[in-house]
Amino acid sequence: MSNFTATPSASMLQPMVPPGYIPTSVEAAWFDLFTSGDMNPSIKLAAILFAWHEFVFYSRYLPYAVLDYIPSFRKYRIQASSPALSLCISASIFPPDKVVSGETLRYVLFHITVSQFTIQLPLMMLFKPITEILGMRFLEAPFPSIGLMMLQCFFFVVVEDTYHYWFHRLLHQPSLYKYIHKDHHLYQAPFGIAAEYASVSETIILGLGFFIGPVIWSYFTMGEFIAGKTCSVSLGGLTDFLLGNCGSRYASTELSLHVICVFAWLGLRLTLTVDNHCGYDFPWSIRHWIPVWAGADWHDYHHLKFIGNYGSTFRHWDWIAGTDSGYNKYYANRRKNVKAE
Repeated sequence: MSNFTATPSASMLQPMVPPGYIPTSVEAAWFDLFTSGDMNPSIKLAAILFAWHEFVFYSRYLPYAVLDYIPSFRKYRIQASSPALSLCISASIFPPDKVVSGETLRYVLFHITVSQFTIQLPLMMLFKPITEILGMRFLEAPFPSIGLMMLQCFFFVVVEDTYHYWFHRLLHQPSLYKYIHKDHHLYQAPFGIAAEYASVSETIILGLGFFIGPVIWSYFTMGEFIAGKTCSVSLGGLTDFLLGNCGSRYASTELSLHVICVFAWLGLRLTLTVDNHCGYDFPWSIRHWIPVWAGADWHDYHHLKFIGNYGSTFRHWDWIAGTDSGYNKYYANRRKNVKAE
């Protein structure tokens, strides 16, 4: 793999374009966004990533919030009190139909907003300097191809799902569940934005799964080592590191992660996690077309019974480890009751 010049420090930030290449209008706008103004580009990138997070997270939840009040869609709710409203047979199988109250919504919104600003935003600040050390592309052109971004995002999904399965399962151990994971199970019938309702420790532990895939990819695609200014071991040195003003790094290559793909991965991950907690199972849901896909039906059972179905996107780890046995028995019982009617 050929090497590209490593991303420079904030003090000498400039676009990096191969000789003879003319940036597209989108690339030019991207360059201008980070080379104009007085705000440090690392802070600016974290702020834009955070704004993108908020936009995707809440805009993805909005349709489900509206559906809660449209009677014709109640038949697709996974947890409902009447056979006429869902595939369930009796209230003994499913708890009463639950529409999110205004009080509950306000409580969850306040909790996750605090979490997003105090935990997720700082993690986003750390992401750029760490991955840039490993050759992540920031102001390089051309942008990665759609095919490469799809491959990278698929890799990230697989890595996150594997990490999530094993650590999620670990958090259900009695010694950890009460202190770390119990908060997330406050709502037995999940709804979209409750996906991020969790304790501080859980937000950090499971949230790391988002970053591991990009870090692994960056590690295995980085180029040659480039020595740079040494950061001092002090608060000032840490600040310089976070702002991109010091630190040696590796050159990027044509396969290196580009920050544009990070935006795509963030949007994809947020969409998946909101969908998993939406409380609806539609005939067009992905799990009906791709058997290994988890989806809301899969994760809803986990919230209903507090056990099993630990995977975030796929079902294969639960199949292999046998942690889907309760789910299988539960749905076998449902199918038997449907046939009896």
